[in-house]
Amino acid sequence: MAKIKRALISVSDKEGLEKLAKGLKDHNIEILSTGGTAKLLRESGINVTEVSDYTGFPEIMDGRVKTLHPKIHGGLLAVRDNVNHMRQIEKLGIGTIDLVVVNLYPFEQTVKKGNVTQEQAIENIDIGGPSMIRSAAKNFKDVAVVVNPGRYESLVNELNENNGELTLETRKKLATEAFKQTSRYDRVISTYFEKSSDEEYPEILSLELNKKQELRYGENPHQSSAFYVHKNFEESCVSNALQLHGKELSFNNIIDIDVAVEIVKEFEKPSAVLIKHTNPCGVASAGEISEAFSKAYKSDPVSAFGCIVGINRVIDVKTAEAITEPGHFVEAIAAPGFDDKAFEILTKKRKWGEDLRLLKLDSFCVQSAERGIKVFRGVTGGLLVQGKDDLSGRRDQLKVVTKKTPSENEIEELLFAWKVCKHVKSNAIVITLDKMVVGVGAGQMSRVDSTNIAIQKAGDRLKGAVLASDAFFPFRDSVDIAAGKGIVAIIQPGGSKKDDEVIRSADEHGIAMVFTGERHFKH
Repeated sequence: MAKIKRALISVSDKEGLEKLAKGLKDHNIEILSTGGTAKLLRESGINVTEVSDYTGFPEIMDGRVKTLHPKIHGGLLAVRDNVNHMRQIEKLGIGTIDLVVVNLYPFEQTVKKGNVTQEQAIENIDIGGPSMIRSAAKNFKDVAVVVNPGRYESLVNELNENNGELTLETRKKLATEAFKQTSRYDRVISTYFEKSSDEEYPEILSLELNKKQELRYGENPHQSSAFYVHKNFEESCVSNALQLHGKELSFNNIIDIDVAVEIVKEFEKPSAVLIKHTNPCGVASAGEISEAFSKAYKSDPVSAFGCIVGINRVIDVKTAEAITEPGHFVEAIAAPGFDDKAFEILTKKRKWGEDLRLLKLDSFCVQSAERGIKVFRGVTGGLLVQGKDDLSGRRDQLKVVTKKTPSENEIEELLFAWKVCKHVKSNAIVITLDKMVVGVGAGQMSRVDSTNIAIQKAGDRLKGAVLASDAFFPFRDSVDIAAGKGIVAIIQPGGSKKDDEVIRSADEHGIAMVFTGERHFKH
């Protein structure tokens, strides 16, 4: 245990300060303070000693230097059971400081404001605060340091319970939190300066991720797992979704919901996406959201059992009824919202509704690629970082390479298929008809295998359908196969050494083909 006799308080966030100070005074703890903090405490009737009076040295340089003094840091760093330390501070007239309460200049809040100059940002870089925090935390065996106003109440309670003393365990926990705080503070500052440079990928990558929840297990029951997210991430996504109902999300749920949300965000019209094992087993657009879901489910009803659903409209009663039809089973739904009656249907109509995870996302609007969002992929011992694949195909970028030109309806269908294909594991082949996925070939080692699987999935729905390929065709075989089954148009990036041969195949079969000039591998 350590008796608290003298405390130094210097905070920018004054929340809860008066109550804390009164709690310290109840134990006759001397309080040192600076500037606005000292002024507030005096106005509250609490006697404080100005740091400048204590050190005998005034604040200088517009307050840039006020606590950077041997009487402050000597009082914090002196090891109480070190005879030499104690002799030195006694000889120099330095008193020990047993508690530091500090929070830092609001650098992060300042730079988030509009039209903040670099000079204004720099003046909000705290120097004395982090220095005191680190000194106190280093000497946690003798000194307590508090950087979070949320700790004030428990601190006073422990002082009351222990006659003005704090346990070593408490001081160590506070020190750990303090080091995290200074580490984060420096990271925010370095990130600010990195953004003002031309360096897109810095030599050292610093990430701040906050634990949203611990998960029951990872991909498999023998793997531990937790979900970490970027705080205040603006784009609507699984990481900032609000769970309204159902069982706790699993590791695999989160990954599948991410895919469902990212696909359905591609479409402006009412659309539904069904995901199994990170690949879409159903995607459709329609005039009404209930119709879109029904079409999507019919894409592949067998695979859809136990799926994850993404929907880009508020779910109404008609859609809830479609989702809960006999024979259907859904694990989770992500949508902009749920009507009250629809919510009741989803959670009560079927037995599985008790566990059905319902997630609300504020918006399904696709953000601009110019925002520079980065995505991460972990590998053993490292992390891959790349720009998010925000390209989705535009009508004006399509290049017709065959003798036959696709009709307007076929172009719309090709673009629909292309948006879906972007999110399917490579090698990816997607076949669609009437804004509905009818066949998917995903993750095969050869493109012709993916083509055959997509055709088999489509069954008798191939006549008049279109086909999308995420990368170029290395040979004409896939085109020959698809054309023979009733495919009327194909969309692909182009760029193969055998493009001429592939185009010749399309011409021979009388089908249209367009190149996008962009590839969408997804590994």
